Amino acid sequence: MQVIHGFDGLDPGQRGTSAALGNFDGVHRGHQALIAEAARAGAPISAPTGVITFEPHPRRFFQPDAPPFRLSLAAEKARILATYGVERLYQIAFDSALAAMPAEDFVERVLAGGLGIRHLVIGEDFCFGKGRKGDALMLRDMSAGLGFTVSIHHILETEEGEFSSTAVRIHLEEGRCAAAAAHLGRWHTVTGEVLKGDQRGRDLGYPTANLAFGEQIIPRYGIYACRVTVHDAPHAGRYDGVASIGVRPTFGLSAPNFEVHIFDFAGGLYGAEISAELVSYLRPEERFDSVEALVAQMDRDSALARTRLAEARIPD
Repeated sequence: MQVIHGFDGLDPGQRGTSAALGNFDGVHRGHQALIAEAARAGAPISAPTGVITFEPHPRRFFQPDAPPFRLSLAAEKARILATYGVERLYQIAFDSALAAMPAEDFVERVLAGGLGIRHLVIGEDFCFGKGRKGDALMLRDMSAGLGFTVSIHHILETEEGEFSSTAVRIHLEEGRCAAAAAHLGRWHTVTGEVLKGDQRGRDLGYPTANLAFGEQIIPRYGIYACRVTVHDAPHAGRYDGVASIGVRPTFGLSAPNFEVHIFDFAGGLYGAEISAELVSYLRPEERFDSVEALVAQMDRDSALARTRLAEARIPD
């Protein structure tokens, strides 16, 4: 998959896709439907499948002091989109210039002039341009004169409501891994570079890989069964494990962090990029009166995590 930054001065081989437009945070099943429609519409005209999205997320631009909320950072989002057949990912910088651009100019300058879009898929509720005045109907009205066609996609719903990034965030904040997965079509992942911690886990017999959340949403504090993908050699691969999210109350309060113990793993991971899938919430974070009591509970957590991982299935 090509990842293309910006829209000015693109080569002919980078233009001319059948693309879906949106923020695609989390790439949930509603987003996946847009991508599938872009692929379907592009096939008869031999147009590659594309996605047009924004970095940083517009919400971060307009609310710089808001708590972390991202379901997927740029690198993880790109990996996910590639698995759904996206051939070209356009990452448009969301800055003051783009925020001030009228919707009509966005259609003419970015979509038609810059990207040379041949077909565009947009959700019926997506808005864009200065003051969010652009919408799907505007796109459809303008497209004919600019040389591309438009599909307006209805919002997909479950029995509990529509697929949405907001719903996924709520499920994660309440520790409902399976409910989040039902929207995503896969387990939610925490992604990042492995940082050097205080190595306390190693002393306890449970060495951990530590990640900082950064812009990623912080799920409910507690212990999780998880599956870990190591993206970098020499340890690239998938592993099972058990993770802790929280402030480690037994050892004193600290900034919220993520640490995962990978089962049956030997080797160093400092500096490697990993993605940890949250498969099952096991229990809340807890303070223990002694290290011995903590280790005994970690033994029980590990046994339960192995069981949950063996049984886990992503809901339809």
